[in-house]
Amino acid sequence: MAFEGLTEKLQKVFKGLKSRGKLSENDVKEAMREVRMALLEADVNFAVARDFIKKVTEKAVGETVLNSLTPGQQVIKIVNEELIELMGATHSKLTVSSAPPSVYMLCGLQGAGKTTMCAKLGGYLKKQGKKPLLVACDIYRPAAIEQLKVVGAQTEIAVFERGTQKPLQTAQEAIKHAKSYLFDTVILDTAGRLHIDEALMQELIEIKEAIHPTEILLTVDAMTGQDAVNVAHAFNEKLGIDGVILTKLDGDARGGAAMSVKAVTGKPIKFSGIGEKLTDIEVFHPDRMASRILGMGDVLSLIEKAQENFNNEDATKLVDKIKKNQFDLQDFLEQFKQMRKMGSMKDILKSLPTMPGVDTSKLSEQEIDEKRINRLEAIILSMTMKERKNPDILNASRRRRIAAGSGTSVQEVNQLIRQFEQSKAMMKKFGLFSKKGFPKFR
Repeated sequence: MAFEGLTEKLQKVFKGLKSRGKLSENDVKEAMREVRMALLEADVNFAVARDFIKKVTEKAVGETVLNSLTPGQQVIKIVNEELIELMGATHSKLTVSSAPPSVYMLCGLQGAGKTTMCAKLGGYLKKQGKKPLLVACDIYRPAAIEQLKVVGAQTEIAVFERGTQKPLQTAQEAIKHAKSYLFDTVILDTAGRLHIDEALMQELIEIKEAIHPTEILLTVDAMTGQDAVNVAHAFNEKLGIDGVILTKLDGDARGGAAMSVKAVTGKPIKFSGIGEKLTDIEVFHPDRMASRILGMGDVLSLIEKAQENFNNEDATKLVDKIKKNQFDLQDFLEQFKQMRKMGSMKDILKSLPTMPGVDTSKLSEQEIDEKRINRLEAIILSMTMKERKNPDILNASRRRRIAAGSGTSVQEVNQLIRQFEQSKAMMKKFGLFSKKGFPKFR
């Protein structure tokens, strides 16, 4: 996951600052040198890292901070604020045309995940109540049109294609089609190249000048690090982009591109791709991303995922069951299934704030082994419905039968039952759900 290395290093620096009752100017400057090295190792643009450290240092060495009762916390607060500012201050929404359809032109180099992102963006907008149309304007890459049709079918979004005719003509016809059939959103999948060349840019400029897209969104691969920033700068200079979509952010352990793109181009990051599934797209919130980088978690995004995957009516029923002490193993199984929809357990844990004494960046795969979740599900599925509804009847002989049926051990069965009882007690004690289901965050 992005920023793992950076987060670990920053937490080490901040731990040293917080352990001191008083800080000197030299203490702050030494800490900032370490932060600067951490940023550069995360592939943050050199000039961006330099300016960032300069701003933080100027604010952190003031009398208000150094004479504070908690100077370490004050420095962290400044770093957090400057990170947010660096990545765009606030979430930048898509511009919506006053006269439908809104046209979003996705461009970028070949291999950045542009075609898949078209479907992801379409799926996201569809959830917002829009009626999107995907348009195949990449006639050069083998199977590009077919790929768009496949991901379009998977997201149940219509695809407009005219084979290998000129992309400009296809784009113009697609907009007419959208107006005729009441599509309020058009997403153009344009051609990419392995590198920036005049032919690529000229084609994109011609499309831009002819159809006047509502927004031009550059898709860049976060895993290319500094190269992603260079690509963004070049496209912005030649084409004039309105925003950036970072793909494969889940696979980039450095994350420097996310921290540099806005500073270098002046254009905001609007979305990020966080996985291979067509639902793995997130709105880019600078404040939440800063929180992740500093190891503070991203609870708001986690709650939003929960809202998408949990039915409020089901959540309310679950609350009632917990209150009436009727929460059973069948409910426990259903929670496993719902959690899976939200992503891997490792990613969910990383959305939570770092707890004292627990370094989530060091959690081993064994500690959050997805296969172990499968085994727990197998144990419950090996129970009769009566046993799931009445865990108290699970005596020794029943547990041996369940272990044999699920291909696990009696110890694992016992462990599951203990976890169930602990979860049941915790949910009752802390009230994980409100009476009306999950809280709403806008």
